[in-house]
Amino acid sequence: MSDSHLITFCFLSCSILALILITFIFTRRKKPKFNLPPGQMGWPLLGETIGYLNPYPAVTLGEFMENHIARYGKIYKSNLFGGPAIVSADAGLNRFILQNDGKLFEISYPKSIRDILGKWSMLVLVGDMHKEMRNISLNFLSNAKLRTHLVKEVERHALLVINSWNNNSTFSALQEAKKFTFNFMAKRIMSLEPGNPETGQLRREYVSFMKGVVSTAPLNLPGTAYRKALKSRGAVKKIIEGKMEERNKRIQKGNASLEEDHDLLSWVMTHTNLSNEQILDLVLSLLFAGHETSSVAIALAIYFLPGCPRAIQQLREEHVEIVTSKKQTGEVELTWDDYKRMEFTHCVVNETLRLGNVVRFIHRKAIKDVHYKGYDIPCGWKVLPVVSAVHLDPALFDQPHQFNPWRWQDKNKSGSCENANVNMNLMAFGGGPRMCAGSELGKLEMAVFIHHLILNYNWELVGEDQPIAYPYVDFPKALPIKVQTHSSKHSSFSS
Repeated sequence: MSDSHLITFCFLSCSILALILITFIFTRRKKPKFNLPPGQMGWPLLGETIGYLNPYPAVTLGEFMENHIARYGKIYKSNLFGGPAIVSADAGLNRFILQNDGKLFEISYPKSIRDILGKWSMLVLVGDMHKEMRNISLNFLSNAKLRTHLVKEVERHALLVINSWNNNSTFSALQEAKKFTFNFMAKRIMSLEPGNPETGQLRREYVSFMKGVVSTAPLNLPGTAYRKALKSRGAVKKIIEGKMEERNKRIQKGNASLEEDHDLLSWVMTHTNLSNEQILDLVLSLLFAGHETSSVAIALAIYFLPGCPRAIQQLREEHVEIVTSKKQTGEVELTWDDYKRMEFTHCVVNETLRLGNVVRFIHRKAIKDVHYKGYDIPCGWKVLPVVSAVHLDPALFDQPHQFNPWRWQDKNKSGSCENANVNMNLMAFGGGPRMCAGSELGKLEMAVFIHHLILNYNWELVGEDQPIAYPYVDFPKALPIKVQTHSSKHSSFSS
């Protein structure tokens, strides 16, 4: 090789090395350095998902969360549901996430849930379409409607269930609660009456559908809960489409009943431009919101109360007083004013939601790089606000594992309320722009059911059963109870 060639070769080599070095330095400078929370990413692909979803008693955080919080703190990193994630047991960060939904964070449920619930479900929608669906739901469940006639409907369906119980009988409290909430929602959505064959068919298909939604192993294989749920979704769709065809014919002929004019199905068919698929997904969303979570919450109240006789006594005194005052005025049915008078009952409802944690955590993802309390949350990472961790935090709630309805009473002169900000730490219905549209209905369903249960029956738990987080909350034995007619029944009216 000649000297000129050697010089050229050396020059080119140096130039290439310099270019590589400059590129390396430039890319290193451009690449942001994130200050991530402590934590571990677990196994490749699976990450720590199996441990995170391992069942545990619902009134605890479970071994996985307890160990991680003890080791890393209330904010830690992990690999969950197929990607890197920030897990938050911090009340402040959880509120920050919920309040900035659509700005810094957005919904991010696993694909399996989207496939079953439908792409138009409120649970998975974002942006303007979510707002439209939510506005429809808010109109359907508005406080004005709750005040005027939904209280009476909720009470009628509660009594249809409670009045069917025989003295000294044993049955599943969870299934009775599910019967109550499902029948009410079926009536409100499509004017389906309890006992109607279509109502029974819809409920059977919905049970199969729900098992797929909460399945921890969403495998689309023969015999799996996920495959059965997809099949049930098709069956539910046929039932709803059949009702829509019948309704269309009656509307065209001017034969729609006044009752049908006021149900959700007629309203969306005549006041919106939603497609059949969108209506189906809306119906499934409302069934989920108004049935599944409310029924589990009622079962949790039935489970907690026998361990707190003082609460049962105070509930009974409150509801006897309501019924007695109504008799003096000649009123029979419960009203919205009666519901608002159930002050201690509202405390019981709040405490049941706090300790029972029907919703354990929420799926979100960062849509921008976020900085919070010295930590960075990179754009695209999953974010999991753990609601149950806030509700069971001893720094926020004194003796958090104890069922104590009195913690929700307003602070009086003696300072009986343990925390003036206790209400802001209750996140049972989420928060921010995606706060559950049916939150007030859910609390109303619980209060009315408790009203008639506490006035008419004593009950005891049969055998050993407890709420388990799968992570969805369920009773393995469906909460069997034995009821005895209360010695001085005070039902406000009978069916």
